[in-house]
Amino acid sequence: MLSELSNRVEEFRCICQYKLWHDVPTFAEDEELPHDIRQCYIFLDKTSRSFSAVIKTLPDQLREAIMLFYLILRALDTVEDDMTLPLDKKIPILRSFHEKIEQKGWNFQESGPNEKDREVLVKFDIVISEFLKLDEGYRNVIRKSTREMGEGMAHYVTLSGKNDGFSVSTVHDYDQYCHYVAGLVGIGLSRLFAESQLEDPEFAHAVTISNSLGLFLQKTNIIRDYREDFDDNRHFWPKEIWSKYVTNFGEFCQPENSEKALTCLSEMTANALTHATDALTYIASLQDQKIFNFVAIPQVMAIATLSVVFRNPTVFQTNVKIRKGQAVQIVLHSVNIKNVCDLFLRYTRQIHYKNTPKDPNFLKISIQCGNIEQACETIFPRRYRELYDKVFSEKLFQEKKGNVKDESAKVAISEEVRQQHKKDMTDLGISVGIVLLIVFSCVGILFYVLGLSFSISDLKNLKLM
Repeated sequence: MLSELSNRVEEFRCICQYKLWHDVPTFAEDEELPHDIRQCYIFLDKTSRSFSAVIKTLPDQLREAIMLFYLILRALDTVEDDMTLPLDKKIPILRSFHEKIEQKGWNFQESGPNEKDREVLVKFDIVISEFLKLDEGYRNVIRKSTREMGEGMAHYVTLSGKNDGFSVSTVHDYDQYCHYVAGLVGIGLSRLFAESQLEDPEFAHAVTISNSLGLFLQKTNIIRDYREDFDDNRHFWPKEIWSKYVTNFGEFCQPENSEKALTCLSEMTANALTHATDALTYIASLQDQKIFNFVAIPQVMAIATLSVVFRNPTVFQTNVKIRKGQAVQIVLHSVNIKNVCDLFLRYTRQIHYKNTPKDPNFLKISIQCGNIEQACETIFPRRYRELYDKVFSEKLFQEKKGNVKDESAKVAISEEVRQQHKKDMTDLGISVGIVLLIVFSCVGILFYVLGLSFSISDLKNLKLM
């Protein structure tokens, strides 16, 4: 009870801090910017408030490329989601969308009136105009990702065979679908990071962990949005999983099937958690601070969301989200790998705490939670996290006293880590020495008890010397 109250107070403090001190750039209102680019920022604000905030904080040479990448994929996704479009019109657009983005003046007026992002397609010529101004390297990355995603979406729309619903059959199909709609986004972002030269060029080839970055977010959203998708006649949960528990996908909404629903939810959560360690590895590899924030914040929100939806029956009745205070807390704290590991550990332990041996997926969940714990320990060992906290606590104390030392916190931490490493190596050397001493002592005692003798001449006779 006290812990929960403390968390709420901390969240309220974070909200106040965010409102007072956290300034998000307002490019849409910047009169000095050209009209078209300002309009693109308006589209960005309308289509996603959460992504809009983090995109706007990216470095100048990367921000507009990623904004346009997002808007292009959002437009493509709007075409795919539009159930009012006949298949003979939808599929050709999906397959050729990578060509449309280079046709000056092209837009699409035939989206259904209820599509929330319809305006982006109606005024898509503005997006195209700005896209064509990007460097060729950025355009190539965006074009390739758009082509691959469009092909994948067209494939699954064709497989559905009808336009009044969507379903996924196997776990393999589920992974492949998530790859097309989200994994390719992660891969595309990695290529953009590499193209900007703000990150290591090897990011362009880090396909596996880049794919996992997208899959972790997408699978979390699919789990969270069960009810919303079901009401829209879209079944993203793979039948291979849910058919173990019920005959019809909608039966999870019935009170008598609540335990089956929670068990299926656990299996879906275990599947999503398999990508968490790759996400942590990816985040730990980033060098640019703004890119780090851009990548880390959504990933931490994903693990936080999983901790909320896990074994939560409300998922089957309405859309479940993390509290606004939690979201703000994540935004403010996800600024370094130490904090990211701490947050991942916090939410992973919440999942582990809610896990129950009665659940058939208990072992799967436990293993994945253990993998995340191990990944965090590998990336940022506990003893270094403690040193980090110690150094910054001391620095904060000195600042409050007005007695700030000249050395930066970073230098202090490096020195602490160096000393800790030296101590670790010394302890290791002593331990090895003790073990060797014990081994040789035991061998000597054994020789003595058995009445055996040993000399250098024995080795010579054996031709070992």
